[in-house]
Amino acid sequence: MTELDTGEPTAREPQSEAGRRAHASRRNFMRKVFFASGATAVATMGGAGAWAALADDTTGTADATASASPSGAPSGGPGGGTGGPGNQSITEDFFGLTTDGKRIDDLFTIHSTKVATAAVISAANAFLAGLTDTQKSSTQFTVHSTEWRLWSNIDSYERQGVSLADLTDDQQALGTALLKAALSADGLETTEKIRKINQAAGEAIGNTTAFNEDAYYWTVMGTPSATEPWGFQFDGHHLVVNYFVLGDQVVMSPCFWGSEPTSMEIDGETVTVCHEEVVASLAFVNSLTEAQQKVAIESSTKSNESMKAGAFSDNTVQAYTGLRGNALSGAQRTKLLGIAQAFVGRAKADAAKVTLAEIRKHLSDTYVTWAGGTGDDDAFYVRVHSPVVWIEVDCQAPGPLRGAYGGTEGTPTQMHVHSVIRTPNGNDYGKELLRQHYLTSPHHQ
Repeated sequence: MTELDTGEPTAREPQSEAGRRAHASRRNFMRKVFFASGATAVATMGGAGAWAALADDTTGTADATASASPSGAPSGGPGGGTGGPGNQSITEDFFGLTTDGKRIDDLFTIHSTKVATAAVISAANAFLAGLTDTQKSSTQFTVHSTEWRLWSNIDSYERQGVSLADLTDDQQALGTALLKAALSADGLETTEKIRKINQAAGEAIGNTTAFNEDAYYWTVMGTPSATEPWGFQFDGHHLVVNYFVLGDQVVMSPCFWGSEPTSMEIDGETVTVCHEEVVASLAFVNSLTEAQQKVAIESSTKSNESMKAGAFSDNTVQAYTGLRGNALSGAQRTKLLGIAQAFVGRAKADAAKVTLAEIRKHLSDTYVTWAGGTGDDDAFYVRVHSPVVWIEVDCQAPGPLRGAYGGTEGTPTQMHVHSVIRTPNGNDYGKELLRQHYLTSPHHQ
């Protein structure tokens, strides 16, 4: 909070809109490049409504001569690095994560799940109503906008929308209310701790320009509605939440949760984040027999960065590897579900229950791959992969914030964790449900 010379606190003032627009210029260019590349997804969507679903509200006049490989474009490294296996260019049409380049049909259907979405609809409408006209015009996109896909967990990425630094205290409170309506208490706490550590670590290394608690951006896709599809994205360093709503159905993926460090003393209190997924993963791998571990563990060593489906990897093709769920005992299956619970439990309880039921249904066809150690403090990588869920937990080498905790360059550690949850076979961002909605709703025909 800033203070006047009188010593009295004053409300946060928004940043210059001109400055924010300049900060987002590269983001807008990437969107133009995306549309200049073509729209072969039309063929997979079909129908007049589906064609309309591909029209982006901010790129109708995109320059068709834009380069497909712009200088300075994000490389899309898995988990936000500088490149790696499974990367796709942002110019590719969305297809989704698959095992062989072909989607499995009929996994996701429009149906009632009895998830209560009224509170998140109300909170989203209140948030939008609290924005200025200029803020709203730069924050709200159509539900089929490519803005969904233009997220990144890296600190230096230039984002679209309205940042927390752009907002007054009252506007920030409306944004917090939206997160509170969408997330569980654990999910909300996780987002707050990631931001808090990002600020404290930035202070520790003397660089709060790049690392702070306010460089997190809101975008809203569509108009919050009880019947029409819409959603929002909350996007920043080590934290990305994509939240799609269609009636009483919710798809909360891709979501990225990470931190460097994962534990830090702040104002006399130890703040720890991303611990649940680490503990759950180690509990699972250590429940395996020696023979099972030989199948699951592909390497006893851990590379600096192992994530395959981080930012800009929407179309990753990855065959199943590792240990299959049908080889697990009942107790081991419970521990495997515990890894998923650490992620889906960050949504409201009713939405989490629906997602966990889908994961449980395909547990026999779930594969687990491990790399690294299995000790309590060992760095590791784990991938949980089924037709309906993709989870990665990746203990990475120290990055730019290593000075805040004395990390050793090049040596992976639990003090720097990246993790992601996705929905394979075309339903990240709720895109398969959106496609079905446009194909089947009479008012879109």
